[in-house]
Amino acid sequence: MKIKNLIIFTFISTLLVSCNAKNTMVSADKTPSWDTFHYPEINFVNKAAGTEGWNIYNRIVPNPHQLIKECILGVLKTLYWSPADSIPNIRKINYTIEDVKGISAKSGGVPEISIFYSTRWVEQAAKKGGDDQVLYETEGVLYHELVHGFQLEPQGIGSYGTNKTFFAFIEGMADAVRAHNHYFPITNRKPGGHWMDGYQTTGFFLEWLTTKDEEFLKKFNQSTLHVIPWSFDGGIQYVLGDEYTTEGLWSEYQDFLTK
Repeated sequence: MKIKNLIIFTFISTLLVSCNAKNTMVSADKTPSWDTFHYPEINFVNKAAGTEGWNIYNRIVPNPHQLIKECILGVLKTLYWSPADSIPNIRKINYTIEDVKGISAKSGGVPEISIFYSTRWVEQAAKKGGDDQVLYETEGVLYHELVHGFQLEPQGIGSYGTNKTFFAFIEGMADAVRAHNHYFPITNRKPGGHWMDGYQTTGFFLEWLTTKDEEFLKKFNQSTLHVIPWSFDGGIQYVLGDEYTTEGLWSEYQDFLTK
């Protein structure tokens, strides 16, 4: 009797170990690897030598190339599943530090983009919160601009300068990715406005929709390849289902913010 029980126990234990090993392998296979991603060439140029902002930036970011690569990877992991996805083929990024008004901006398109970052903004961040605030702002702003380089764009509705829906998607997604990676204080998220306002108003709304589907931002980005002409309703329904509308979700989001 004891021998029989031992044989049965051994068989079941072996089966469980085998199943667990198999499940572990399946999970591992489903984990995307970004090791094969080919990073673009990074051309870093300092045009603000001698300014207080540059001295602060240079102290806090001793290796800007590495910082830019880390932020690229963070953006890509938020917008895509793997290097095999339809990612805009950016092959070169010109990143300049400049003593100018404003904060930062991206120009150009595939295969080469340019981003400037203002040392005056660095100085303001330093006065507001010291080195930690400078790094927080520098990474957050860089996330926003890199999204503009690597995000997909709506089709069939015009362009950034001619169509408000296009604008709201582009700027909303950039701030949604920034917010999703914790580069905005949550106190910035306030009720009011409209989902077509772009930037943080749209961005926080889109980020909140990850509570409906944790991969919402990836799928919403991907919707631009399949929903033509693109619209907010079309993109949201592509991800969440036909029973949802932008207006209905916006109303729910506003209720959430005021509770």
